[in-house]
This record gives sequence, structure tokens and C-alpha cells, in this order.
Amino acid sequence: MKSTRRNVALTLVGALTISALAACSSSSDGETTTDAAETPAADEPVTIQVAMDEGLEQGAIDAFDERIAQFQEANPNITVEKQEYNWVGTTFTADLAGGTLPDVFTVPFTDGRGLIERQQIADISAQVAELPYADDFSENVAVAGEDADGNMWLIPIAAYGQGIHYNRALFTEAGLDPDAPPTTWDEVQEAAKTISDKTGQAGYVEMTSANTGGWILTTLVYALGGRAETQEGETTTATINTPEYKKALEMLASMRWDDDSMGSNFSHDWGTSHADFAAGKIGMFISGGGDYGNLVTQNAMPEEDYGVTVLPLEGDDGAVLGGGTLAAVNAKATPEEQAAAVKWIDFYYMEKLTDKDAAIADAQVTADQDQPVGAPVLPVFDKATYDESQEWIADLINVPLEQFAPYSDNIYDQPLAAEPPVATQDLYAALDPVVQAVLTDENADIDKLLSDAETNVQGIIDAS
Repeated sequence: MKSTRRNVALTLVGALTISALAACSSSSDGETTTDAAETPAADEPVTIQVAMDEGLEQGAIDAFDERIAQFQEANPNITVEKQEYNWVGTTFTADLAGGTLPDVFTVPFTDGRGLIERQQIADISAQVAELPYADDFSENVAVAGEDADGNMWLIPIAAYGQGIHYNRALFTEAGLDPDAPPTTWDEVQEAAKTISDKTGQAGYVEMTSANTGGWILTTLVYALGGRAETQEGETTTATINTPEYKKALEMLASMRWDDDSMGSNFSHDWGTSHADFAAGKIGMFISGGGDYGNLVTQNAMPEEDYGVTVLPLEGDDGAVLGGGTLAAVNAKATPEEQAAAVKWIDFYYMEKLTDKDAAIADAQVTADQDQPVGAPVLPVFDKATYDESQEWIADLINVPLEQFAPYSDNIYDQPLAAEPPVATQDLYAALDPVVQAVLTDENADIDKLLSDAETNVQGIIDAS
């Protein structure tokens, strides 16, 4: 569930209401945090572990290693060790408590507030404030990593708006035009049935597990004009038992039981859905619009098969669910490790967005390893800054930009709305079994499922 920056149209994250945290206090797991204002010796040798996506193909690993080598050459006192890591909602808390996370790791926007409140990450705000672009973040995006006083503990590195990914090869095999993907939900359902009937593959797949079932169901609800929560003052109310949630589930039930267009696997999570889509087993599925890199580098999807388009929006309040990715530093890191970690985040994630030479260097290394360069994403700063960064690397872009056009030509005209602001991941987890029930039980009582889920979610909200 992954990221963007300064486009003023992106109202991705609501204001945080947490209190400021005291320096050098104990965290909820017994770890001691260190005052971020301490200045470690600049030349003291230090080693840090940094997150690298799991399951990368060798070319992507080689590109990552080359970036590490470049960083170490520029910072000879810092040794960087890579550690495979993917954020998974159902295991992250245990990984955090168990101390198995690297010094630099990533989390979705939805985790930022809780990690700060519980002091489970390092307070790197003093170091972040010294970065040349510290004041250039979109206010709506920056707040995801800030405490109540506006101090940035986590750095927003990416943003996303949900989209429909579709397999162009399956579209062609089914007699559909891959350059004219569906623009309404009725057309999505019709295309899914056609793909299933003509190719024998799943026309459309819905994620259902590891919090992704609730995430994608809520994405459908946003697109239909609904929301999962409403806020009035300091009161948050669950809005699950609504016409929009019912309509979304009825659409899924129709595709599953009437059209038989959703295949036979109803336990997909983020990883398995991407793997099966890349393997040509899925015609369409919903996920963040910037997932191309994962599909190509981790799942070996042929680039000619890839397509992505925007979600159809209905009603006066139809919107695209948006979120993002934050880079965090482990609370167990020493002051020296924290400083080195911020340098790595700046070098690896941020410089390519803000500095021409860094952008070209990153793109060159990536292109030299035959990895994708220039796949369109939502900007982290404003669109003008993003467009400029794309111009810097224009000669190195190696992705089929025309295949992204249904998404990239339209996403900026769509309203984006933040994920549910309170107990987000717990809300998604509570909705996983609702989606699973509808897809595995033809007689599932949608009204009762939603009524029970709303009660459950309201209890979660009230306890948070």
C-alpha cells in the first residue's frame, strides 16, 4: 500500500493529532530513543543495514549494489549492508518488536502516526531539517511523517493513487483493444467475463488477505463515492454498513458467482496477486498505480504485456484512494547510525528527485542493468518538479510510456482522497473476512456481514 508529494490536488493525509514526544525517553517496547539533535562525529566508521526489496531479479540486485558502491565511495566512513525486506501488515509489528528490521526500512503512510506515538522509530527530525528540500514537501504528504509540532520523523519517498493494472496480451487474446481499457465498472465486469471466457484465465482478481482485502474493497468504495470513516471534531465514526460498500460487494459477488470471471484463487495478497498477474494468469486487478517496477524486477513480467488505467469514478464524491511510502530509521540505531541512515535515504531515495546529476547517475546505473527507468508515478513534490526530473533522464527512459497513457494522462484530473485516518490497517484487516466470505460463499449475507463489520471496526476505532 505505497506513495506521492506536493501536487495540491492530492489530499492524501489528514492532520496528525499526536502530541510532541520527549527526547531520550523510553519507547513502548522498552527501547530508549536518543535526542535527534545530538551531532555524531562525521568521520567515525559506522555500518548500517538498509532495506532492499525481496525477490529481485539479478539485474536489479546488481543495480542496488552499484548504488551502494557509489554511496560508500562518497561516504568512506559508512559501510552499507543490504537486507531483504518487504512491509507486510500481518507480520510488521512482530518484526518491529523482534528487532529484525534493518536500520533503514519503509512503511506505508498509514503506519507513520502510530510509530511516532509509540516512539518505535528514531527521531531523525533534526537531520531531516538540514536537507536542502526539507521545506519543499507537500504539506498534505509531509504530514504523514511528522509529529504534532511538524517535526519530520519519517521521510515521504513515494506516493500512489490506485489504478487498474491490466494484461495487454490477455486483452488481445480475448479480442479486446488493449489501448482502450474499461472506463466504467460495467465495462470492467464485461471485460473480465470476456477474458475469462476467451482465455481461461481469471478476468479480474480481488486481493483478500493480509489486510489487502479491506484495502482494495475500500478502494472500490471510494471510487463509488463512499468512505470508510467520517470525522467530526475528535469523533471518528465507522461508515462500513453503507450503500457503497454493499454495491462493491454485490459487484464482486456477481463477477464471482454469475460470471465466473475471477478464477479459482480467493486468497490473494499483494505478493501473490502481482506474481500471478505478471505470469499472465490475471487479466485485471487493482493496486497502486506505480507498481510497474515491482512487476518487472521481482516478477519478470514482459513489458509488452503491461497496461494500467485509472479507476472509474461514480457519484459526486467518487475519488481515488491514495497513500504513500515513508522511509524510517530503526529506534535501536545509534546516533552515528541514524545520521548515516539519513544520508542513505537522501542519496538513494531523494536525490534522484531533486538533483539533476543524481537523477542521471541513478538512471544510468539502472539502465545499465536493463532495469526500468522512467515509469510514470505520482510526484513526491509538485508535478512541475516531477516533470523536470523526467526531462533530466529523458534519454535513459526505457519503458513503454504509451502503455501507461490511460493512467498517466488522466490521474491528475481525478480527485484523490486519503486512506481512512484512524486504525487504518486494523480496519482493513477487519474487512478481509468480509471479502473472503462473499467470494467463497454464494449465499453470504452481505447486509449482515457489513453490519457486523461496522460494529467491529467502530470498536477498533474507539479503542485506538
